[in-house]
Amino acid sequence: MTDRLLHDLALMVPETVLTVTIIVALVADIIFRRSRAIVPAIVMIGLTVAGIIVLGQPHESFAIFSGMLAVDPFASFFKVLILLSAILVVVFSLGFNELNANGRKVGEYYVLIAALTLGMMLMAGANNMLMMYLAIELSSISSYALSGYTREAEDASEASLKYVIYGALSSGLMLYGISMIYGLTGHFTFSEISSALPPVLEQGSTASLALMFAGLLIVAGLGYKISAVPFHFWAPDVYEGAPITITAFLSVASKAGGFALMIRFLSVSFLDSSVVTLGAGSWAVLPGFDWRSVVVALSVLTMTVGNLVAIWQNNLKRLLAYSSIAHAGYMMMGLVVLTNEGISAIMLYFVIYLFMNFGAFYIVMLIANKIGSEDIEDYRGLGSRAPFLMVALAIFLVSLTGLPPTAGFIGKLYLFVALLNSGWVWLAVVGALNSVIALYYYIRVLRNVFLRGTEQAAAPLQLGRLEGVVVVLLLVPTVLLGLYFSPLAALAQASTKMLGMP
Repeated sequence: MTDRLLHDLALMVPETVLTVTIIVALVADIIFRRSRAIVPAIVMIGLTVAGIIVLGQPHESFAIFSGMLAVDPFASFFKVLILLSAILVVVFSLGFNELNANGRKVGEYYVLIAALTLGMMLMAGANNMLMMYLAIELSSISSYALSGYTREAEDASEASLKYVIYGALSSGLMLYGISMIYGLTGHFTFSEISSALPPVLEQGSTASLALMFAGLLIVAGLGYKISAVPFHFWAPDVYEGAPITITAFLSVASKAGGFALMIRFLSVSFLDSSVVTLGAGSWAVLPGFDWRSVVVALSVLTMTVGNLVAIWQNNLKRLLAYSSIAHAGYMMMGLVVLTNEGISAIMLYFVIYLFMNFGAFYIVMLIANKIGSEDIEDYRGLGSRAPFLMVALAIFLVSLTGLPPTAGFIGKLYLFVALLNSGWVWLAVVGALNSVIALYYYIRVLRNVFLRGTEQAAAPLQLGRLEGVVVVLLLVPTVLLGLYFSPLAALAQASTKMLGMP
């Protein structure tokens, strides 16, 4: 018993490091109240150490703490993604004027970022319905506080309140679905649910209907986390009202944790292991709950609604919020095909999405620091006032559209290839048409930047050296991964092979 516990704790070192980081940062914030640099430095060190440990973990698959958590390459891939996002957010926050104005104490802000990161890392490895719920709640409660952190902002309190209300509703739906599945199977662990469901489904249509209803409730809770339509209503208001650093974090890391959890739950719990195994690369679902049809509908709705509503947005942060919703729809296409190829395409897309989306949000933050506005009309003439920043913004937006030779093209290419190889031609066409819609509203931003307001003789915007370095660090992968992407694709494919096989 003791040996097993020590073995499990040894595999949970990254999460333990983050827990210790949170405690140390809280104590340091109390002791060094006048210092604004100590707490972010502690959090940055903790995140970096946790990331190094995750990279050094064995490339094997384990189930720890009686199957509550899975430690495998799939979870490690998403943990690294989440930790990298958290590190970037800490860097962004150090230069965010709105956050650091008026001598505001920000120690608890960085502590909450670490707590949010811990919750999302647990989501990536959750292998049990109770752990799934606890991980979502840990990340959600932290994000509620962070979304309304700049209380003097007009829409910050509204954003936080809406987030809490929608979060409470989704949690209630998920708990009800979890209780129904436990009532049907008597198990909480995903793999045990999969083994217990076939005899339950043989009992007749009543059991199948109950399973379908429970599955839909849980998918609704997970759909809220990744802001899939029709569970997306919180996202635009929260993304607009929250500090832009938190908006960027939620748009990438929160989605990464949500997708990791959704992939593991659906593929393991509703996998017909008697027909085929995950390691073979192609899956079969249990009869009684065809969750693939649900995911197809969510994918089409999410990408279409996100892109169509983005056309009418004048606030660039809100536009990127709807764009983020649409990208969730693109990534859900990879879950539809029921193959490891589709899952690895999602993972590849997430890495690329991290750099291009963070890059776009960072430039919006820098411009807001300079001109005090996020309105697209106020971007007129910025092409001549801040040429480097605006060219970088153009590259990020072109990559978000999915045009070559940027990395965004490779991300969508892998998704479309997975769809076509599995015979989902019509869904690939819908995805391509949505990319055309996205091109329209991204070009609208660039039109204002480079083609309008050029006659105004305004002063150039000065860019700090550190700010320029951060932009370059985000810009290089966005371009480089569009030209040389094979190692990343191979890593994503290797990380998928042992999914659900602890």
